[in-house]
Amino acid sequence: MKKILVSLLAALLLLCTGCSQPKEQTLQIFAMDTVMDFYAVGENAEETLNAAAQEINRLEALLSRTRTGSEVSAINGGGSVTVSHETASLLRSALQYAQTTSGAFDVTIAPLVDAWGIHSDMPRVLSANEIRTLLPLVGSDHVQLDGDTVTLDAGCRIDLGGIAKGYASDCVAELYRQNGVTGGWASLGGNVYAHGTKADGSFWNVSIRDPKNTAGSAAMVQLSNQFAVTSGGYQRYFTAEDGTVYQHIIDPATGVPAQSDLLSVTIIGQNGTMADAYSTALYVMGLESAQKFWHAHEEEFDMVLVTEDTVYYTAGLAEHITTEEGGPYRVQVIT
Repeated sequence: MKKILVSLLAALLLLCTGCSQPKEQTLQIFAMDTVMDFYAVGENAEETLNAAAQEINRLEALLSRTRTGSEVSAINGGGSVTVSHETASLLRSALQYAQTTSGAFDVTIAPLVDAWGIHSDMPRVLSANEIRTLLPLVGSDHVQLDGDTVTLDAGCRIDLGGIAKGYASDCVAELYRQNGVTGGWASLGGNVYAHGTKADGSFWNVSIRDPKNTAGSAAMVQLSNQFAVTSGGYQRYFTAEDGTVYQHIIDPATGVPAQSDLLSVTIIGQNGTMADAYSTALYVMGLESAQKFWHAHEEEFDMVLVTEDTVYYTAGLAEHITTEEGGPYRVQVIT
């Protein structure tokens, strides 16, 4: 009888051990013109990731300017358009980031994006005359917001592509928190959210891609409950007939693809929407102005800047960043 009881107890312990193992779930989708990957640990992991996919599809239908019936396409159609409070709020944030960055981030860049065609299958180099014609259509003063009613000046269009994935990552993070996910991450193209910790309590490792060797890593940062958003010219570009390389981030001040001395910018902080906007803006600014901007806003975010030969990082990341010893980049802390 004792042997039977011992065997039963052992079996029960094994069953209990199996029941206590946290549930893991992964998911991959294609949305907002990029592959998105998700990982979650918790009792509601599967439900959370399914909800995340549905949320991103909802946001794409709302915010895509190329999708017929979206609120952004309605805004670009002209006249005064009353949109959802959510869209109006995001547009209001975008206009605020444009002001904060002195126009280095600007959602009214759409006419120039379309004309250059870098996101299309037929990119082309604009003439100086074309740029002079289109530049007056760019600027946040062309957007009027009255509550949830949006009015664009004639000929102007907005593109929330530089901020939409950041906002989507904020929404995913909220789902992770609400549904009791204990650990996980979401990778929305160049936008990463790290939630909670691994099972052993350690932070998640987020790789910052090497712009000169995209199969490698320029640095690794350890994050928990933070966003890391990277922008860089290496992500999408085209080569003109004369051999000139034009990358996809257009400088709103000049109307041409940014001629930045930065290869990539990674913004790390508590707000994915902000990180998305700032990563684009600081890339346009270049190394010196990006550092000055951080000094004026250092309580809001940390950052990693990659140039041709150096990885720069802000002091707040000192205990959470690693780089390859003897690698192709020098490493310098921004203090």
